[in-house]
Amino acid sequence: MEGEHKSQKLSLFYESGVYSFDDSNAVFVDSVRVLNRFYHRFSVSPSLYYSRFFKTQTTPNAVSSTVTPSPRKRKRKRRESRPLNERELIALQRHQEARPLLLAAHECLLKSTEVLNALKTLKSEPSCSTKECDGGQRSFVDLGHVAPQLEVTLSLRLSDNDADPHPLPKDLDDLPSGQCCVEKVLRAFNNLVANDTQDDAVAKILSNSYIMPRESCFYMSDLGQIRNLIPAHADSGFNLIMVDPPWENASAHQKSRYQTLPNRYFLSLPIKQLTHTEGALVALWVTNREKLRCFIEAELFPTWGVSYAATFYWLKVKENGSLICDLDLFHHRPYECLILGYSPGKVNNTDNLSEFKPVKNDRVIMSIPGDYSRKPQIADLLLEHVPGLKPPRCIELFAREILAGWVSWGNEPLYFQDSKHFVKKMIQ
Repeated sequence: MEGEHKSQKLSLFYESGVYSFDDSNAVFVDSVRVLNRFYHRFSVSPSLYYSRFFKTQTTPNAVSSTVTPSPRKRKRKRRESRPLNERELIALQRHQEARPLLLAAHECLLKSTEVLNALKTLKSEPSCSTKECDGGQRSFVDLGHVAPQLEVTLSLRLSDNDADPHPLPKDLDDLPSGQCCVEKVLRAFNNLVANDTQDDAVAKILSNSYIMPRESCFYMSDLGQIRNLIPAHADSGFNLIMVDPPWENASAHQKSRYQTLPNRYFLSLPIKQLTHTEGALVALWVTNREKLRCFIEAELFPTWGVSYAATFYWLKVKENGSLICDLDLFHHRPYECLILGYSPGKVNNTDNLSEFKPVKNDRVIMSIPGDYSRKPQIADLLLEHVPGLKPPRCIELFAREILAGWVSWGNEPLYFQDSKHFVKKMIQ
């Protein structure tokens, strides 16, 4: 009976990408499986998504000249220990409070043989995939300044269920029965670009192609244009607002990957105006810097009008289940936090309170990290805690990828949609 239960849970994990451990507040998330539920003709490439924490396999016959030796790291002079300041002591206390939860969650993973075995296969490409798509990264931050009138050509496949007043038949012999193809030329910046079909769409900008999942849209702009997303009516607002701010980081390596902003800029985000009339769940990603936690509690949430609800933890593991670094490293913890709160709507509807579950504190989400700044796919874990509409209207601020059913806003929401991150499926 127990074996059948584990088999069912594993089967559900392969289908959904989320594994919930029994008698625990912990889950494991395979973000690639979650994302690929929403693509039809393309798949997110696991080998590229998980390239940071999977070791490259070499065969015994591999030519030694192809192996590049890793450069030697300079030995750092050991600093003399000093007493912790007040802020560091508060950070240490937060860590000590979270530590038992994180250890218990990690123990669940290490005891789950079936999940550990599944981890070893996460990097395998889907059996239905063909070659990787061509592509190359462009800096939309730079393009937004030098070519603000840049256009995007959006190729959509319409089925009988997708209404379009001006379909333009193209390559009909290559399309399945009941489908036609249309192309739309739209402004790439400061414009809502939408794939409102039930199929993947290909957005072409200059010589690069970007894959959009079904029923998704993006608005690519700088912070000064975000107010263009404020709906004319509050009942067209959002019930789930995810925010992944580019917090300032002392690491030069991180700064070279994406632009950061001082904290004061985040105070201007129009969270109240984006909130649906029945309220919204706000999910905010934050690192372990105590300065940021204090800023959120004392200034950011009060300015947004958001009331604190709970804290989730993202615990990062390797393909063998071990943590990416020691749990107690002071300046480099193997986890980040998701701070959850509620933004009240304009309607005081007490009946609505029974329509969603209050969010529980201290949930632990384990996953193998993707590329820098890329967060695990956790929308499934939040939906039951979202007030108002079902399905909810969702938006991600400072997005670097596009999700099905979401509006993605930022200055580079197409970053991880570049076709180089995908493989084509054999069945079109």
